[in-house]
Amino acid sequence: MRLRTALCSAVSALSALALVSACGGSSGSSTTSAASDKPLVGVDYPRSDTDFWNSYIKYTPQSAKQLGLDLKTTNSQNDVAKLTANAQTFISQGVKGVAMAPQDTAAIAPTLAQMEAKKIPVVTVDTRPDTGKVYMVVRADNRAYGEKACQFLGTKLDGKGKVVMLQGGLDSINGRDRTEAFNECMKANYPKIKVFGEATNWDGAVAAQKLQTDLTAHPDIKGVYMQSSFALSGTLQVLKQKGLLVGPENKKHVFVVSNDGIPEELKNIAAGKIDATVSQPADLYAKYALYYLKAAIDGKTFKPGKTDHDSTIVQVRDGLLEDQLSAPLVTVDGGTYGGVPSLKSDDKSLWGNHLG
Repeated sequence: MRLRTALCSAVSALSALALVSACGGSSGSSTTSAASDKPLVGVDYPRSDTDFWNSYIKYTPQSAKQLGLDLKTTNSQNDVAKLTANAQTFISQGVKGVAMAPQDTAAIAPTLAQMEAKKIPVVTVDTRPDTGKVYMVVRADNRAYGEKACQFLGTKLDGKGKVVMLQGGLDSINGRDRTEAFNECMKANYPKIKVFGEATNWDGAVAAQKLQTDLTAHPDIKGVYMQSSFALSGTLQVLKQKGLLVGPENKKHVFVVSNDGIPEELKNIAAGKIDATVSQPADLYAKYALYYLKAAIDGKTFKPGKTDHDSTIVQVRDGLLEDQLSAPLVTVDGGTYGGVPSLKSDDKSLWGNHLG
């Protein structure tokens, strides 16, 4: 979790990431909290009902301390109206930057416009706003999530059969990216696999009910793609009720791939209850959301290209940059599936192996 020592030399034109300079910037009162000489920033947590976001909540104050930032936090509980109100609270508290993870990526536009008018830089984490400007988006390539899940299941099912996709919220860029990429990959590479797409709005109870209905109607379903670990508990419960929660050596096994990389997923992969996940970097989301807020306060700018932390900054539209952090496929054997390499579930580089 330690940041690199800041350098005072120029960054190569090919590098996307301008390192925070120890030689520049001001610590004047215009960018600091009243109680200290540290810049005051606000972080809105989008929810606290999943292991992934609870991990992000745990990492955030650690990263703030390492970066020398004072921190104010709120929790919008998956409600854009609460997020809007929390933004007003941050403004009244005099924060110099805000990190947020809007779950409704369309409805956040007016709040972003207000922040821009007040010259308060915003970094969005995990999600990208449909419209509006932010200083930086910090997320992984969510289309790659869908593609990796597709290649894994397509390989395991030998290119034929039926799978259920438990979609997230389609009002979120993440849900749309994962859904579109999974469907496109299946159509292009595994046309003999039938996909049952089920909208769940990131609700575990809804996901479990729809999976149960699909398995009842189609008992020959052999694969499940959960777009997040929100569906993990319910999926395992349904498979157990159906007598399908058996190891991969059993012909009744249903192959399950998830997205998140929480400790429980990694344990279940090792135990043969699920088969794969894509590890979203909860630790790096916290680290680089605050890193970019500090950079914004310090007047730094960035360009598209490779970074010094195994990621790529891309320009997703005019004036909007996104740092796409690494998110590896994780399996029990660390094999390659449909050309996609994976890490073993016990790999020590995975943040999920350092929690829980």
